[in-house]
Amino acid sequence: MASTENPVPPTPSETPDGAAAQPAAAPTDPLAAAKKEAADNYDRYVRAVADMENLRRRTVREKDELRSFAIGRVLEDLLPVLDNLALGLNASRQPGADLKTLTGGVDMVLTQLKSALAGHGLKEINPAGQAFDPHQHEAISHQPDPKVPEEHVLVVVRTGFSLNGRLLRPASVVVSSGPAQPAAS
Repeated sequence: MASTENPVPPTPSETPDGAAAQPAAAPTDPLAAAKKEAADNYDRYVRAVADMENLRRRTVREKDELRSFAIGRVLEDLLPVLDNLALGLNASRQPGADLKTLTGGVDMVLTQLKSALAGHGLKEINPAGQAFDPHQHEAISHQPDPKVPEEHVLVVVRTGFSLNGRLLRPASVVVSSGPAQPAAS
Protein backbone atom coordinates (compact mmCIF):
# COMPACT_ATOMS: atom_id res chain seq x y z
CA MET A 1 0.00 0.00 0.00
CA ALA A 2 1.09 3.50 -0.60
CA SER A 3 2.43 5.50 2.22
CA THR A 4 0.54 8.58 3.20
CA GLU A 5 3.61 10.27 4.58
CA ASN A 6 4.78 13.44 2.97
CA PRO A 7 8.18 13.06 1.38
CA VAL A 8 10.96 15.36 2.75
CA PRO A 9 12.10 17.88 0.18
CA PRO A 10 15.85 17.76 -0.57
CA THR A 11 18.08 20.31 1.17
CA PRO A 12 19.92 22.83 -0.97
CA SER A 13 23.20 20.95 -0.55
CA GLU A 14 21.69 17.75 -1.82
CA THR A 15 20.55 16.87 -5.29
CA PRO A 16 17.41 14.80 -5.87
CA ASP A 17 19.55 11.65 -6.05
CA GLY A 18 21.03 12.43 -2.62
CA ALA A 19 24.56 13.39 -3.79
CA ALA A 20 26.21 16.57 -2.49
CA ALA A 21 26.21 19.49 -4.98
CA GLN A 22 29.48 21.21 -6.02
CA PRO A 23 29.53 25.00 -6.00
CA ALA A 24 29.61 26.39 -9.57
CA ALA A 25 32.69 28.67 -9.21
CA ALA A 26 33.93 29.20 -5.73
CA PRO A 27 35.88 32.42 -5.17
CA THR A 28 38.79 30.31 -3.97
CA ASP A 29 39.09 28.48 -7.28
CA PRO A 30 42.83 28.79 -8.22
CA LEU A 31 42.21 28.91 -11.97
CA ALA A 32 39.69 31.73 -11.70
CA ALA A 33 41.98 33.63 -9.33
CA ALA A 34 44.93 33.24 -11.72
CA LYS A 35 42.83 34.43 -14.68
CA LYS A 36 41.68 37.48 -12.72
CA GLU A 37 45.27 38.26 -11.67
CA ALA A 38 46.45 37.86 -15.26
CA ALA A 39 43.72 40.20 -16.49
CA ASP A 40 44.65 42.76 -13.82
CA ASN A 41 48.34 42.50 -14.71
CA TYR A 42 47.58 42.93 -18.41
CA ASP A 43 45.46 45.99 -17.63
CA ARG A 44 48.31 47.51 -15.59
CA TYR A 45 50.77 46.68 -18.39
CA VAL A 46 48.60 48.40 -21.03
CA ARG A 47 48.26 51.46 -18.79
CA ALA A 48 52.04 51.55 -18.12
CA VAL A 49 52.77 51.35 -21.86
CA ALA A 50 50.33 54.19 -22.52
CA ASP A 51 51.88 56.26 -19.71
CA MET A 52 55.38 55.67 -21.13
CA GLU A 53 54.27 56.72 -24.60
CA ASN A 54 52.67 59.88 -23.18
CA LEU A 55 55.87 60.61 -21.23
CA ARG A 56 57.98 60.13 -24.37
CA ARG A 57 55.78 62.49 -26.39
CA ARG A 58 55.75 65.10 -23.61
CA THR A 59 59.54 64.89 -23.26
CA VAL A 60 60.06 65.38 -27.01
CA ARG A 61 57.67 68.35 -26.99
CA GLU A 62 59.37 69.94 -23.96
CA LYS A 63 62.80 69.40 -25.51
CA ASP A 64 61.71 71.13 -28.72
CA GLU A 65 60.24 74.03 -26.73
CA LEU A 66 63.43 74.34 -24.67
CA ARG A 67 65.55 74.36 -27.83
CA SER A 68 63.35 77.07 -29.35
CA PHE A 69 63.54 79.28 -26.26
CA ALA A 70 67.30 78.78 -25.90
CA ILE A 71 67.83 79.91 -29.48
CA GLY A 72 65.61 82.90 -28.80
CA ARG A 73 68.00 84.13 -26.09
CA VAL A 74 70.98 83.87 -28.45
CA LEU A 75 69.14 85.71 -31.20
CA GLU A 76 68.11 88.49 -28.82
CA ASP A 77 71.79 89.02 -28.01
CA LEU A 78 72.71 89.06 -31.72
CA LEU A 79 70.12 91.65 -32.77
CA PRO A 80 72.27 94.63 -31.66
CA VAL A 81 75.15 93.21 -33.70
CA LEU A 82 72.91 93.12 -36.78
CA ASP A 83 71.83 96.70 -36.09
CA ASN A 84 75.44 97.88 -35.87
CA LEU A 85 76.42 96.03 -39.06
CA ALA A 86 73.57 97.75 -40.89
CA LEU A 87 74.73 101.12 -39.56
CA GLY A 88 78.28 100.35 -40.72
CA LEU A 89 77.09 99.42 -44.21
CA ASN A 90 75.05 102.62 -44.45
CA ALA A 91 78.09 104.63 -43.33
CA SER A 92 80.27 102.94 -45.95
CA ARG A 93 77.86 104.02 -48.71
CA GLN A 94 78.06 107.70 -47.77
CA PRO A 95 80.18 109.94 -50.00
CA GLY A 96 83.62 110.51 -48.54
CA ALA A 97 83.45 107.53 -46.16
CA ASP A 98 86.73 107.15 -44.28
CA LEU A 99 88.22 103.66 -44.56
CA LYS A 100 90.02 103.93 -41.22
CA THR A 101 86.80 104.86 -39.39
CA LEU A 102 84.88 102.05 -41.13
CA THR A 103 87.57 99.53 -40.22
CA GLY A 104 87.41 100.65 -36.58
CA GLY A 105 83.61 100.30 -36.63
CA VAL A 106 83.74 96.80 -38.10
CA ASP A 107 86.33 95.84 -35.48
CA MET A 108 83.99 97.07 -32.72
CA VAL A 109 81.09 95.06 -34.19
CA LEU A 110 83.30 91.96 -34.33
CA THR A 111 84.20 92.47 -30.66
CA GLN A 112 80.49 92.88 -29.84
CA LEU A 113 79.65 89.66 -31.71
CA LYS A 114 82.40 87.69 -29.95
CA SER A 115 81.22 89.03 -26.59
CA ALA A 116 77.60 88.06 -27.28
CA LEU A 117 78.61 84.53 -28.31
CA ALA A 118 81.01 84.15 -25.36
CA GLY A 119 78.07 84.98 -23.08
CA HIS A 120 76.44 81.79 -24.35
CA GLY A 121 79.49 79.59 -23.80
CA LEU A 122 81.36 79.93 -27.11
CA LYS A 123 85.12 80.04 -26.68
CA GLU A 124 87.68 80.81 -29.37
CA ILE A 125 90.58 78.40 -29.90
CA ASN A 126 93.55 80.41 -31.19
CA PRO A 127 96.66 78.34 -30.36
CA ALA A 128 99.43 80.42 -31.98
CA GLY A 129 102.77 79.43 -30.41
CA GLN A 130 101.26 76.67 -28.25
CA ALA A 131 102.06 72.97 -28.38
CA PHE A 132 100.06 71.09 -31.01
CA ASP A 133 97.05 69.28 -29.49
CA PRO A 134 95.32 66.84 -31.89
CA HIS A 135 92.16 67.04 -29.74
CA GLN A 136 91.83 70.80 -30.31
CA HIS A 137 93.81 71.45 -33.51
CA GLU A 138 93.83 70.16 -37.05
CA ALA A 139 97.28 70.17 -38.67
CA ILE A 140 97.04 71.06 -42.34
CA SER A 141 100.81 71.04 -42.90
CA HIS A 142 104.27 71.04 -41.31
CA GLN A 143 106.80 73.75 -42.00
CA PRO A 144 110.35 74.22 -40.72
CA ASP A 145 110.99 77.29 -38.57
CA PRO A 146 114.11 77.99 -36.50
CA LYS A 147 112.22 80.24 -34.02
CA VAL A 148 109.25 77.98 -33.19
CA PRO A 149 109.94 74.66 -31.40
CA GLU A 150 109.09 71.40 -33.11
CA GLU A 151 105.42 70.29 -32.81
CA HIS A 152 104.26 73.79 -31.83
CA VAL A 153 101.71 75.83 -33.78
CA LEU A 154 103.44 78.10 -36.27
CA VAL A 155 100.40 79.70 -37.97
CA VAL A 156 96.67 79.58 -37.23
CA VAL A 157 94.90 79.36 -40.60
CA ARG A 158 91.37 79.12 -39.18
CA THR A 159 90.35 79.75 -35.57
CA GLY A 160 88.59 76.90 -33.78
CA PHE A 161 85.66 77.09 -31.38
CA SER A 162 84.32 75.15 -28.42
CA LEU A 163 80.90 75.46 -26.82
CA ASN A 164 80.79 74.92 -23.05
CA GLY A 165 83.89 72.73 -23.25
CA ARG A 166 82.75 70.68 -26.27
CA LEU A 167 84.74 71.11 -29.46
CA LEU A 168 82.63 72.56 -32.29
CA ARG A 169 85.41 73.14 -34.80
CA PRO A 170 89.12 72.44 -34.41
CA ALA A 171 91.61 75.19 -35.19
CA SER A 172 93.31 74.61 -38.56
CA VAL A 173 97.01 75.14 -38.02
CA VAL A 174 100.44 74.86 -39.59
CA VAL A 175 102.79 73.00 -37.25
CA SER A 176 106.50 73.71 -36.92
CA SER A 177 108.86 70.88 -37.75
CA GLY A 178 111.69 72.70 -35.98
CA PRO A 179 114.79 74.12 -37.64
CA ALA A 180 115.35 73.11 -41.27
CA GLN A 181 117.60 70.09 -41.66
CA PRO A 182 120.71 70.66 -43.82
CA ALA A 183 120.58 68.91 -47.14
CA ALA A 184 122.59 65.68 -47.20
CA SER A 185 125.28 65.58 -49.86
